[in-house]
Amino acid sequence: MRKEGQVRIPSGCAIAGIFDKSGARMNGEAIIESIAVMHDRSNGLGGGFAAYGIYPEYKDYYAFHLFYDSTAARKECEDFLDRHFDMINLSKIPTRKLKAITDEPMIWRYFLTPLPSKLADSQLDEREFVARCVFRINTGIDGAHVFSSGKNMGVFKGVGYPEDVGRFYRLEEYEGYCFTAHGRYPTNTPGWWGGAHPFALLDYSVVHNGEISSYDANRRAMEMHGYACTLQTDTEVIAYLLTQNRLLTPNIEMAVSRTMDDIEGAYSLVIMTHTKLIAARAPNGFRPLCIGELPDGNGYAFASESCALDAVGAKFVRDVRPGEIVIADRNGLRTMEDHCGAAPHTMCVFEYIYFARPDSVIEGTCVHEARLQAGRFLAQEHP
Repeated sequence: MRKEGQVRIPSGCAIAGIFDKSGARMNGEAIIESIAVMHDRSNGLGGGFAAYGIYPEYKDYYAFHLFYDSTAARKECEDFLDRHFDMINLSKIPTRKLKAITDEPMIWRYFLTPLPSKLADSQLDEREFVARCVFRINTGIDGAHVFSSGKNMGVFKGVGYPEDVGRFYRLEEYEGYCFTAHGRYPTNTPGWWGGAHPFALLDYSVVHNGEISSYDANRRAMEMHGYACTLQTDTEVIAYLLTQNRLLTPNIEMAVSRTMDDIEGAYSLVIMTHTKLIAARAPNGFRPLCIGELPDGNGYAFASESCALDAVGAKFVRDVRPGEIVIADRNGLRTMEDHCGAAPHTMCVFEYIYFARPDSVIEGTCVHEARLQAGRFLAQEHP
């Protein structure tokens, strides 16, 4: 398998998120529709979703989602889990056969709680113990990959277009109060199941459009702190930085702000926890991100393009400003502007030329009109 840095493709990924501020649960159909209209922003090499509130009957247990390359890897991993956790339930994650989804690994789900004796011997708090077990599996068991490990939430991802990945996992059969989605167009990594978004550790998950130019330095720093970056993508370090920075800050939005201090690049992010959906845009504003309000004011949506808001009946509110962090929770919307104005605004011109749908509006400009105007200028310069 080719490693990071050996594949370079200009791209514009798609990201979206939906949050019901009342906590009412919705099925996964809406988030599939939201990401599907941005189909052309991805190339079939990765798609995925994160969903919160989907396991109420097991809400007090960690839900591990795993990919296995072989039966031997599954046996070795389950032996490890038996030694460190009380396993409440295990099963294959339900999927449906689709022509568009091929070469899938074995995909299993486990509901777990740490064994008291192992937790006491480790002298770690519970969350740190669980995180370290995730890293031990991902680095020490060949062919086993934990890609989701939080409580009452789950990540569902794979190689394919996101709407196909959603159907493959039967996401419409799950109900939750918050969902995110990602359509991948890899820039510097091969497309593989573990490299698809979202990336999650414990209860935090992130989807990302753009590229983190400081990835190598961030990865080395995280590995010095014991985090194992095994999934071959720059977005992985964002999830780990968020988890680390959350331990050093009073709330998740401050952790996001501190993470933005740590990374450099052109990016837009949608981050989810059990109580908040957060949008963040790099200070240079190179990648788009917009805000929508759900019908009857019941919640909020974030998306790369305004057409994704239209698909779920959300009313366009505005674009996320360069450097801005927007927090949606049960009390409404709040913003942080610590990074606004920290860099010149340099919107990617290919959003108007190539990536975005013609019916989207980006920073006040209709994409279709922008393309017509570009044609007029071209005709004037080269009649």
